[in-house]
Amino acid sequence: MLRALKDFFDRNIAPAPGRDERHTIELATAALLVETLRIDAEIREPERAAALAAVRGKFGMSDAEADTLLELAEQEVRQATDYFQFTSLINRHFTMDQKIRVIELMWSVAWADDELSPHERHLMRKIVDLLHVPHGDAVAAQARARGTAG
Repeated sequence: MLRALKDFFDRNIAPAPGRDERHTIELATAALLVETLRIDAEIREPERAAALAAVRGKFGMSDAEADTLLELAEQEVRQATDYFQFTSLINRHFTMDQKIRVIELMWSVAWADDELSPHERHLMRKIVDLLHVPHGDAVAAQARARGTAG
């Protein structure tokens, strides 16, 4: 799976120092967004569009690059047994502000269809805990995301 990610970036982006690590972190972030899409067993177009916009905005990717990253993330999520493999990378490499931004992006995907399922709520609580984001910051991130959803 990481080989597919490496091949994608070899074809689409010029080599840069630390590139493989950066793209692994991007994949971990995208995987959390994909999990937010999948958690309620129904992927709706507004949620997918919000995930694509989140990836484009967070990583400065083109539409095609963002779509490919989400496809790779979907493969990773299908093979994953837990969230730790994704959240541990984010915890090691992101500042608290960056982690709060990831939570906000996940909330924006969850709220994109103007509905929040119990599964989405549970996932968000779990990821907030795994990323060690303070409760107040997570609530504020949700409010910002909900204000821009729809």
